[in-house]
Amino acid sequence: MIEGESGLLNVFPPDQRPIYQPSLRRITFQNGATATYYSAEEPERLRGPQHQFCWLDELAVYPEPEALWDNLQFGLRLGTNPRVIATTTPKPTKFLRNLAAAPGTLITRGSTFANRENLPAVVLARFQSVYGGTRIGRQELEGELLEEAEGALWHRQQVEELRVRHAPELSRVVVAIDPSVTATESSDECGIIAAGLGVDGHGYVLKDGTCRLPPAQWAQRAVSMFDHFQADRIIAETNNGGDLVESVIRTVRPSISYTKVTASRGKAVRAEPIASLYEQGRIHHVGGFDALEDEMVNFVPGMLTASPNRVDAMVWAFSFLMIKPEVQGMFF
Repeated sequence: MIEGESGLLNVFPPDQRPIYQPSLRRITFQNGATATYYSAEEPERLRGPQHQFCWLDELAVYPEPEALWDNLQFGLRLGTNPRVIATTTPKPTKFLRNLAAAPGTLITRGSTFANRENLPAVVLARFQSVYGGTRIGRQELEGELLEEAEGALWHRQQVEELRVRHAPELSRVVVAIDPSVTATESSDECGIIAAGLGVDGHGYVLKDGTCRLPPAQWAQRAVSMFDHFQADRIIAETNNGGDLVESVIRTVRPSISYTKVTASRGKAVRAEPIASLYEQGRIHHVGGFDALEDEMVNFVPGMLTASPNRVDAMVWAFSFLMIKPEVQGMFF
């Protein structure tokens, strides 16, 4: 913040640089204004001093953010419009989520890639290659506050730790569909997920083709994914649309291998065995699937606010691949 390449001492022309007095924890600017700096590890130091402006850096990793924030607020009372600016990697902590939602909070986001003029191209290329599409990339490079609902069946850290860049040899591949029968702006999306079972006995999410399209078009997309991954079968839920689902798919490919599944239990009950497979470290995402993962970490049993179509299609896929449908039958 002070001595770094972009710190306070280096953003001024040489003849206008502030005077830095480390022993006094003070910076004095050319116009006479002064700034005192504090350690986030010592929130009690903020008891007593008064300020009119404060800059907090990397707020999301402070050890006691609530205590520091409270002590700061009581002393932030000089001038006519005391303010705080907080710059931070947006880790999904309870404190940061509450602060972002508080009245009067204004949020500005920036991507590392928007700063490309000041960073080596080779570094940006490496960032994109290694972290593109990953949770840490979305958080650290794109500045996204990745929400996660309390009580959700899945957690971002869990999914991230199981992520892989390539799938092993696959013994079976399916394309699962949670269909929609309309395509208006208010319609549910048609969940389409390609997934495979590896020779290692683990499951792999290969592609998310979810869309909001008319039946003929989402059927074409599902068949295209079937061909791309050389899949063995299309799995489709028929509670919504009945025989229409199979009919529209066979219009695209009459001879395609197809199995219909019928939901006899609620979404949460069907999802729990699949969530358990994630807990056992047996399902992996091949690359990043932002929208699917957002649905997963906000899927709370008994608290559904929107139809989790991507999750439902993914659950159908792994139910077929890993929960032994030949034993259970296809009524999950």
